[in-house]
Amino acid sequence: MATTARIYKPARGATSSGQARTKRWVLEFEPASPRQIEPLMGWTTSTDTRAQVRLTFETKEEAIAYAEREGLAYRVQEPMEPKRRIVSYSDNFKHNRAQPWTH
Repeated sequence: MATTARIYKPARGATSSGQARTKRWVLEFEPASPRQIEPLMGWTTSTDTRAQVRLTFETKEEAIAYAEREGLAYRVQEPMEPKRRIVSYSDNFKHNRAQPWTH
C-alpha cells in the first residue's frame, strides 16, 4: 500500500506574531490506517509508525526531490498569503491620514 506524503509550508500559530518555524518546508505522511481508542487507558493509538515522521527542508524543491528519490507519492500544498495589510501603530497619527483621527 503506497502512502502519500504531504509537502507544505506551515503557517504560524494563531497566538504568535513571529515567523519562527514557518520558513521551512515540511514533508509528513498521511495516515495509512485510522486511529483507534486503546481500551485500557482510553488513549488514541495507531499502528501507523510513519505518522510520527516529520521531515523539514529548506526549499520545496528539496522536499520534492527527496520524495521522488524515495519513490513516494506526494502532493504539494502551496502556502496561502495573508489577506491583511500590515500597518504600524504610528500610522494612526500621521498628518496625511485619509480620515481625521478622533477619540
